[in-house]
Amino acid sequence: MEALGMEIMKTEKQLVEIKMPVDHRTKQPMGFLHGGASVALAESAASIGALLQVNPNESRIFGIEINANHIKSKRDGWVIGRATPVHIGKRTMVWEINIVDEQDVLISISRCTIGVVPIAK
Repeated sequence: MEALGMEIMKTEKQLVEIKMPVDHRTKQPMGFLHGGASVALAESAASIGALLQVNPNESRIFGIEINANHIKSKRDGWVIGRATPVHIGKRTMVWEINIVDEQDVLISISRCTIGVVPIAK
């Protein structure tokens, strides 16, 4: 997260928000926000949200699957990833992550499945 300049804005069980700059760290060679950076933002937000749902002394969380649809391009400024839970289960979770710009315009949408693995005792 640090390498891409991500900053955590909000951490609640039902909403995690992380902002990320659109700069030299997060752009693809043509100068637009890199889809991979958007996916890293999405999975980071989902993972933090999932961690808030479990006792970290008893379980670990791992990303199992993520997909993304990139709706709009962005050349500069900031994007904000907003993760909300769709399903909170005992062994899996599904999170929806909307990435928006400063004007709340949708840039990308992702769905991330998280696995919950008990720590071996």
